[in-house]
Amino acid sequence: MKAPNNVKSLREKKLMSKSELARKAGVSTVTIDRIERGESCRLETMRKIILALGYALEDRDKVFQEQG
Repeated sequence: MKAPNNVKSLREKKLMSKSELARKAGVSTVTIDRIERGESCRLETMRKIILALGYALEDRDKVFQEQG
């Protein structure tokens, strides 16, 4: 199931590489790749990515769209 998100566009706006985001979030670059392709991930991984991109958890909808 595809999970639409803005991870790639937000990462690129911040001029971050995939490996830099992965390092800050404490996940692998393969995980970042999968998420940017729209594959689903665990809530804990979402939380790590939101924080690594510099957003508060309350702003999660700016990074990950609601899953219906």
